[in-house]
Amino acid sequence: MECTMQGVIETQHVEALETLLNGLCAVPKERVRVHEFFLKSGPNLGSVSSELQLLCDIGQSTPSWIVRHIGGVMRGPGADQLSVVVRTMVQSSISKNALRFFYYLGYKLEYETLKTGFAFNFQRGSAKISITVITVNKIPKLHAIDEAVPVTPGMQLVQVTAPATADNYGEVAASITSFCDHLSPLLYLSKPSNTTGIVPTAEATAASLMSNTGMKTF
Repeated sequence: MECTMQGVIETQHVEALETLLNGLCAVPKERVRVHEFFLKSGPNLGSVSSELQLLCDIGQSTPSWIVRHIGGVMRGPGADQLSVVVRTMVQSSISKNALRFFYYLGYKLEYETLKTGFAFNFQRGSAKISITVITVNKIPKLHAIDEAVPVTPGMQLVQVTAPATADNYGEVAASITSFCDHLSPLLYLSKPSNTTGIVPTAEATAASLMSNTGMKTF
C-alpha cells in the first residue's frame, strides 16, 4: 500500500520550496527525469480492463525500468478522516524490453509523459517519505521526448508518498500530514481526488525564505 498527497506550485516559487525542503529533509536532492508510459489491456486479456505504468528513469547513465499498478483507494469512515489517500500499489523492476513485452501480452499504449524535476527521499518516524517536485510534459509524437511540452506551463506538481501496510498506514499518514504542515505557507497539499489551488501567501513566504538564505528570488 501507499499513502499519498499532492498539490501544485507556481514555478517562480519552486526555488523557495527547494530551500525549505533542504532544511526539513536534511538529505541531498535527487534529479528526476522519468519517461512514463500508460498502458491499457486489450480485449484478449479479459472483460475487465487493467492499466499499468511503465517508468523509464532516463536520468541515470544506464536507464532503468519499473512496472507499476495502482489499485483501489481505501474507502469508509476511517479513510475519510485521513488527510491522505491510502491505496494499493504494486511495482517491480523490469528489463529494458518491458514495453515490447507488454505489447506482446496485448497491452496498448494510451499516452506517455515526461516528468522532470527533483526529489527528496528521507525517513520521518515510521515513514519512508518521498517528495517530488516535477513538471509534467506531454509528448506530442510517439516517444519524441525531445519535443515534450509542459501540460500546465508555469505550474509544477508536488507529490508526497510513502509505502505503508495494513498495520501501519495510520502512523504513516500521520507522519506525512505532520511533514506537509511545514509546507503550508507555500502550497496546499491534499488528497489527489481533491482540487488544490495556489496559496495566496506563497509569494510573500517565498520572498522571506530567499531573503533569509541570502538568495534572490526569480
